Amino acid sequence: MALSQEQSAEIAAARGAESRTLRPTVPALEALLFQALPVLDHGFVRVIDYMGDDSAVVQAARVSYGRGTKRVSEDRGLIRYLMRHRHTSPFEMCEIKFHVKLPIFVARQWIRHRTASVNEISARYSILDKEYYIPAPDQLAAQSTDNRQGRGKALAGAEAARVLAMLRADAETAYAHYEEMLNLTETGEVRDPGRDGLARELARMDLTLNTYTQWYWKIDLHNLMHFLALRADSHAQYEIRVYADAMLEVLKAWVPATWEAFMDYRMGGAALSRPDLAVVRALLAGETVTQVQSGLSKREWADLMAALGR
Repeated sequence: MALSQEQSAEIAAARGAESRTLRPTVPALEALLFQALPVLDHGFVRVIDYMGDDSAVVQAARVSYGRGTKRVSEDRGLIRYLMRHRHTSPFEMCEIKFHVKLPIFVARQWIRHRTASVNEISARYSILDKEYYIPAPDQLAAQSTDNRQGRGKALAGAEAARVLAMLRADAETAYAHYEEMLNLTETGEVRDPGRDGLARELARMDLTLNTYTQWYWKIDLHNLMHFLALRADSHAQYEIRVYADAMLEVLKAWVPATWEAFMDYRMGGAALSRPDLAVVRALLAGETVTQVQSGLSKREWADLMAALGR
């Protein structure tokens, strides 16, 4: 992970300054505030600000006027009830703002979640850093034969080395051409005073998709959990899943009772359709049920059997 000197100084200054407040704070999240949690080779996630905690969820659900009007066990029970029955609006009362550094191709997948406020670094205004994502060798894999958007068996040996070399060479060449077209170095110094450089808004189109970008991403708790349910799932692409995994740890520090309910009912639970329930009832009655008899597709059947551990 690479933070610029300016960013490191900014983080140190932010962590060195304290402000008194009357609003609820969370000590475990305060300990993480502003710190960069490393992701991939040069990426990170860090919490910039937040509003609310577990008690804010409970307070919104009860429309109460203060904290601690019920025992913690009762608050936990209410949060679990809300999660179990998908009463989502109380979770929307909490918000969090992240600073994320991520490869462009991950950002383009991430931005499909349209329920956040996003402000990305502008390559029309700034020169992007000379940093690009190169996968670890164990993340290089062939196209899956049964999943159009997934990976299959890992590449090995000379083939893996060749792919890594091409990725690195293409990124290096593209960035060198980017600097040449701009007529600027990475730090903004003019390379050749005798010529004009291409506008930044045009030169950026030559960069590879594994170049790192950065953004501020602000989202409420309900929509954050929706993002995590999809992107921390084992079926999600590895490069976005590791960001979601880091955010899961933030969620645990921020709203531990909500995190527990989320892990139990969303991440560790399963939604069953009416045909699914019919199969479960038949199995509980000791009946033998086949995929053909169930009326489920092969994929639905496989998902149900996986959820049941069969």
